[in-house]
Amino acid sequence: MSGSGRVTISVVMPAYNAAPLLPRVLAPLVAMRDRGEVAEVIVVDDRSTDATAAVARGIGVTVLTTEVNGGPGAARNLAAEHAAGEILWFVDSDVIAWEDGAAKIAAAFADPGVAALFGSYDAAPDGSHWFSRYKNLMHRFYHQNARREAATFWAGCGAVRRDAFLAVGGFDIVTYRVPSIEDIELGYRIRRAGGRIVLDPTLLGKHLKVWTPRKAIHTDIFRRALPWSRLMIAREGVADDLNTSRGEKARAAIAGLLLLSIVALVFAPWLWPVTIALMVLAVAANWVFARYLYRNGGLAFAVASLVYHQIYYVYSAAAFAWCLFEYHILGVKDRLHVP
Repeated sequence: MSGSGRVTISVVMPAYNAAPLLPRVLAPLVAMRDRGEVAEVIVVDDRSTDATAAVARGIGVTVLTTEVNGGPGAARNLAAEHAAGEILWFVDSDVIAWEDGAAKIAAAFADPGVAALFGSYDAAPDGSHWFSRYKNLMHRFYHQNARREAATFWAGCGAVRRDAFLAVGGFDIVTYRVPSIEDIELGYRIRRAGGRIVLDPTLLGKHLKVWTPRKAIHTDIFRRALPWSRLMIAREGVADDLNTSRGEKARAAIAGLLLLSIVALVFAPWLWPVTIALMVLAVAANWVFARYLYRNGGLAFAVASLVYHQIYYVYSAAAFAWCLFEYHILGVKDRLHVP
C-alpha cells in the first residue's frame, strides 16, 4: 500500500504493430495517470515492424522494447520487472479500458486477500460484422455469468499484485510460445499458491478486434481448446466455470447430437422428427444466451449467432475428446507446449 492507504497501479500494455490503435486505447489510461489514479502507463513494444514505439512515446507513456518478438506474455513479464506499482493492470492493445477502471481495481485490491482481478468486454464491440460482434459478445456473456470467485485469470483487462505475479514466476513463455492460454495457466498457479482471484463484471473494456470465421476457428481450436484441454486433463482437472461448466458440457452434447442427426437425414430422412426435437432442445438449452444475443443485435443476429454457436460447441468438444484420446489411449502425457 502507498502512504495514503491506496494501492499504486502500473498499467501494462503489450503491443505488436498496434500503432493505429494506440491513440484510442491509451487515451483513457493516460487520463487516469494524469488524474493520479495510476502511477504509470507502460507500453511494451514487442519488436513491431510499424511505428508502435514512436506513437506510444509521442502520446507520453513509458516505452519498453523486448529483445526479440516473444508474444504478449514475454512483454508483460518484462514490464513487471520495471513497474513501480504494487498492482500490474494488464490491458491489451486492442482494448479501450473504461474510465472507471483504475477506481474499481483500487477498491478490489484494498482487500489484502485479493491476488488478482479481471473483468469483461463491454456490450459494444468495435467490429460491425455480425460474426465479429457474436465472438466478442460471447466472450462477454461467459464473463458476465461466471462465478465471482474465479479459478483462472484473463489478461485482456485484468490486474494482479506484482509480488504475487513474481512469486509464481510470471507468464509461462516456454510452454506458451504464442498467444494462447498463458493467462489461464497463470491463474491456476496463483490459485495453487493460495491467492484469491476475483471476477468483477463491471470492470469493462471495449474490444476493437475484428473476427472472421477462419481466424476464430483457428484461434478457438489451436490457441484455446486444445491447449486448455491438455492443461486440464494433464494437470488441473476440468473446471466447472466459464465455458467449461457442466451446463456448457450439456449444451455441447446437444449440439453434437443435433449435428449427427442432420447427417443421418441423408441416409434416413424419416428421422426428421428427431432432428426437429434436437433443434428445439438446443434453443431451449441456450435460451438465456439467445435472449442476450437478441437484446444486443436483434432477431437475425441472434439466429445466425446461435446457429454458429452450435458449430462452435461441436469443434470445441471434438478438440477436448481428441485430447482425452491423446492422453489416455495414445499415452501422450506431456504435450502442453504450444508452438
